[in-house]
Amino acid sequence: MKSPIILAMDTNELDIAKQWISLTTESVGIYKLGLEFFLKFGQAGVRAIQNETDCEIFLDLKLHDIPNTVASATAQVAPLKPKFLTVHASGGGAMIKAASVAAPNTEITAVTILTSLSQEDMVEIGYEGSPLNRAIELAKLAVNSGARAIVCSPLEIQGIRSAIPDHISIITPGIRPLGESGGDDQKRVMDPKSALNAGANYLVIGRPITSAPNIPEAAKKILNEALS
Repeated sequence: MKSPIILAMDTNELDIAKQWISLTTESVGIYKLGLEFFLKFGQAGVRAIQNETDCEIFLDLKLHDIPNTVASATAQVAPLKPKFLTVHASGGGAMIKAASVAAPNTEITAVTILTSLSQEDMVEIGYEGSPLNRAIELAKLAVNSGARAIVCSPLEIQGIRSAIPDHISIITPGIRPLGESGGDDQKRVMDPKSALNAGANYLVIGRPITSAPNIPEAAKKILNEALS
């Protein structure tokens, strides 16, 4: 079975990103490159990762703009053929569809509600309803508009899985190994095995692996915990 772990490579150092890949290839299935990395290295950095490691890439840019702009931006990175490319579901159906058309070989991945947002945060920015209800509605909108994967917090997995087709992947950040409290900016979290049992297909994990004293051992331990 291919590993469900997506390693979040939150670094602005290309050599460190390559090192993390070399240390975790036995336990990690996909590698996530985000804004910090992309704004520093651009497409050249992504290609350097792809050419030297032959790994699958999750390009986490969270595009959110008018449909034409998102389509043009998506077309610029489409030649990289990342497995996943994120857009914000709250950008609307036309925007999501535009991204999907612009990158037919990439799974456009719609982000529902950020794991850093609590119920209080949602009220503050004007979102109505609970994170769960909002995430479900955004997920349905995204899938109907051409998204092939959904990003949600672990606490919304079951509700979204019951509302979207089985072939749509659910990717969840906010994963913390058993016994680890976290201490970062994610508020809605879950352990790896529980997230998979709830219906997630992929688990985004960063610092519990990349900040560990023994990175290969930490990745292997989390994979075993998830699949046990």
